[in-house]
Amino acid sequence: MSQSPNIIITSVKPEDYTQWLPYWLSYQEFYKAQLADEVTAATWKRFFDENVPVYCAVAREGEKILGFAHYLFHDSTWGINNFCYLEDLFVDPATRGKHIGKKLIQYVKEKAQAKNSDRFYWHTQESNKVAQRLYNWVAEEPGVIEYRMTL
Repeated sequence: MSQSPNIIITSVKPEDYTQWLPYWLSYQEFYKAQLADEVTAATWKRFFDENVPVYCAVAREGEKILGFAHYLFHDSTWGINNFCYLEDLFVDPATRGKHIGKKLIQYVKEKAQAKNSDRFYWHTQESNKVAQRLYNWVAEEPGVIEYRMTL
């Protein structure tokens, strides 16, 4: 597929919920996760709370949403300015190959630059080879290994 010039990236709007939710659930399914409805409701609410630095960008073709990027800003001991973390990225499988993921990443990068962030970063699963093709194209892989401890 080729790049589509009709796709624009914007901030999510409250009326986008019914289009965003199936993608959010598909994203969780891909990662073999099932978040409680309360988590989804809290996540959605955060996107519109000006006191919470969590955001959602969506890819649109006309009125149809084709994917999303969730990102947040946080302080770090490794820099003076905030860091921008791309937490979730999902594109409708039927529309992959149109550079939508790249456009979403570029949009978040521009938001990070506008906030003068010291770093823009994200993680993916070792097994997610499809996403890694995109990530290797647009960014560098620093060789970091993540560890988690159950709380």
